[in-house]
Amino acid sequence: MPPLIVITGPTAVGKTGLSLALAAAVNGEIIGADSRQVYRLMDIGTAKPTLEERRQIPHHLIDIVQPDASLALAQYQALVYTAIQGILARGSIPLLVGGTAQYVNAII
Repeated sequence: MPPLIVITGPTAVGKTGLSLALAAAVNGEIIGADSRQVYRLMDIGTAKPTLEERRQIPHHLIDIVQPDASLALAQYQALVYTAIQGILARGSIPLLVGGTAQYVNAII
């Protein structure tokens, strides 16, 4: 497995702030590991990073699925592996950030 920083925990404990600071310090890009933040239009109640935060540091797997669609774990896993390859190819460090243990465990 290539280098991967993992930041996980429950909603609204500071994962976003920590991940933004760490990503800036290590030339990182953030990969979302939250089963609700993958959905477009689900901003309230998900503690999704703001557009401004997403402009500061590249984010992946946020707002990728329509609310009436589903995302299987195997699909998520494949998308993460593709994102990791792209991040590493750019010379950056991937940070897996979120609170969905099933998503995190599928990657680590």
